[in-house]
Amino acid sequence: MSAEYATFGLAPAMRAGGVLANGDYQAHRDFLDFIVDGRPLLYQLSDLDAVSPLASDVPPAIFTAQVRSLLLEADAPLEGGRYVIYGCPECEDLGCGAVTAAIERHGDDYVWRDFAWQTDEHADLERNGYHGIGPFLFHGEGYRAALGSLLTGTAGERRRVLLIGARAAVLAKLAAALRIIGIGAETAQDATDISADELRTYGAVAFGRAVTEQERAAVRQSFDHAGAEVAYVEGLAPIVPLLVAQIENALDRSPQEQRRLTRLVAADGEAGVEVTSTCRVQLTAYRLDRLYRTHMYEVFDGVLEAGRHRLALDAKATKGESFIVARTSGGVLVEAMVR
Repeated sequence: MSAEYATFGLAPAMRAGGVLANGDYQAHRDFLDFIVDGRPLLYQLSDLDAVSPLASDVPPAIFTAQVRSLLLEADAPLEGGRYVIYGCPECEDLGCGAVTAAIERHGDDYVWRDFAWQTDEHADLERNGYHGIGPFLFHGEGYRAALGSLLTGTAGERRRVLLIGARAAVLAKLAAALRIIGIGAETAQDATDISADELRTYGAVAFGRAVTEQERAAVRQSFDHAGAEVAYVEGLAPIVPLLVAQIENALDRSPQEQRRLTRLVAADGEAGVEVTSTCRVQLTAYRLDRLYRTHMYEVFDGVLEAGRHRLALDAKATKGESFIVARTSGGVLVEAMVR
């Protein structure tokens, strides 16, 4: 193999959950992605909906075992010295398919090679190999430092959101939808009676449109006094799938330069989308009519190459007060339609 080294690192990533246009739910997963030569390895595998074994919601003992496995401190779980690099985000069953690779020592260094799509105990490299990806040779010291640093703590807690608003029915439905996809959610009128320790467990606060600026300032002050750093979400409309998408975006802690979906604008009947690698993009429009009834439209679903794209939207989807949600497997963006 080539003696040229690749850099190895880890970075926060997210598999966006949500309420899909057909009514199905998609699980939210926070995980650490493998950064090879400064770029997420997942993006080199076409449009793959998957997560690494280093997910934040796995039990600490299993998380630690996954890390030690990648350090080759345990036997390979699959034949041929193969390890799961990315698996199904819903069930993590090998039968759903997984990206695997052989990991081995090369002196003091580590090699990842023979990447393949695998659905049973045997990997067919000829038929299902990712030809052209790898092998990657990593400096042992940097590789061990990146993975070893994870052994000093835990995998992290699942994200929680505090929902504050005047419409109890909407808040209840939103909290239920968030819990279904794996995000903890509680509702409140304010944060006055919530302890500082409790406030520090939240990753975001979502305000309904009826919450006054004075009330929002009081909530922010409570979080500031608790030393809690959270993202604040200004709810665009009382539409549950739309609010879920806003919260998902707010919870995304992945570095901006390593995101796949980086831009969304919605104006004059068009949507402008920017992606950093080839991937499937879904655009959904939500509209409130004069009676505040919600209308939903699937306006685009296709694979886009890396770059900026302008997509025309159906006129009926952008009448009145309307909003666009752009979604990939790794992220979601939301914008109000501007005229």
